Order: sequence, then structure tokens, then C-alpha cells
Amino acid sequence: MTTEYRTVYEGGEGEIVEKKSRFIAAVKPVSAEDEALAFIESVRKRHWNATHNCYAYVIGERSELARCSDDGEPNGTAGKPMLDVLQGEELRNTAVVVTRYFGGTLLGTGGLVRAYAQAVKAGLASSVIITKIRGVKLRIGTDYTGLGKIQYILGQKGLKILDSEYADNVKLEVLVPENAVEAVRSDITEGSNGQASMEEGEKCWFAQIDGQPVVLEEYTG
Repeated sequence: MTTEYRTVYEGGEGEIVEKKSRFIAAVKPVSAEDEALAFIESVRKRHWNATHNCYAYVIGERSELARCSDDGEPNGTAGKPMLDVLQGEELRNTAVVVTRYFGGTLLGTGGLVRAYAQAVKAGLASSVIITKIRGVKLRIGTDYTGLGKIQYILGQKGLKILDSEYADNVKLEVLVPENAVEAVRSDITEGSNGQASMEEGEKCWFAQIDGQPVVLEEYTG
């Protein structure tokens, strides 16, 4: 089971110019092949008068499906180098289309490979890339005397508090990577001398975005 993977959170667009040819890369997060194909078709419609609309995409938490197309460029000079960039960045559930407007000068095989790869890198640079983590919402209950120790443990592990409630006792909700739950529970039990209560809540995919934990989607199983 995959516990985390890199993907695009928000797609972007980047452009390079090589010998007057424009290479425009559009990047989009996708979760299924039909989404990728719909995205490719939308870019083709938008750039209907372009010389080429080449594409590459990787689908699945373990990169189960990978496809690419040269769209009329010499074999292996566009789609494959584009796919190589996605796979080199270890991105999953990501699609990219590079639109080329021919500038009148032939680039040669090596020039095309470099241009399409660089265009994808420009598109990724304008996108928001995250590490998507399989996690659990851990609900922690403590009295006020144990709060400082628990906050220290959470801080040491880089875990941010999602929600808190201060009444007679304190209730905290923390996003914990699924593969770290047992270690966190053990450390809090030891640090609180067994006084803290803990309950595992919903399972979800989450990511750290701008330094804050963001729940992306819940899952079962």
C-alpha cells in the first residue's frame, strides 16, 4: 500500500522559446485516464492552430499507467522526454500538454528533446507540487498539566494541530501519517504517564501546504 506520493495540487502553465518556436506547457492534476484525455482535448481546442500538441501523463498511486504522444514530431523527441521529466520528478496523477508553435527553424532531434523537457520543467515550476500523505485524524484528550508535554512531542515530530477545544480539559485533533500513528501514540502515552486519551478518527489523504496540514480527501480501508 502506498503511504505517500508526489503529485500536482494546482496546475500551472510555463513557456520557453527556442529558435523562435514557442513551447507552452500546461500542467493539470488528474485522477483517472479519462480526466487526462479530456484535459488534452481541451488544450488542443484552445490551441487549435498550433503545430503540435504533445502530451504525457502518469496515473495511479504507484504509477500504474503512463502514456505519451509525439503528435507528429519525430518519434521519441517530444512525448518520451516529457514523460521522463514527470517520472524523474516522481509525480503521479499528473498530466502535461506541450503546445508548439513552429518558429521557422528546425531544431534537430537533440534540440527537440531538450525543448520539450525544458517546457515541462517550466510548467511544473509554475504549478504547486505536494507530497500527498495517507494519514489519520488522531484525537487527543489531556488535562492542562499535560498539555505542554504533548505540544512538545507533537512539535518534535513536526505535527500540526488541526483543531483544539479548551474547556475543563483540552481536546486536540492532529493529522498523523498512517505509518507513524503507533509511534506517536506510544510517545504521548509515555510523555503523559498514561494520562492522555487517544482515539483514531477518519482516515484521509493530506498534505503540508504553506506550512499547514490540509485534508485533501477521506478514504476507507
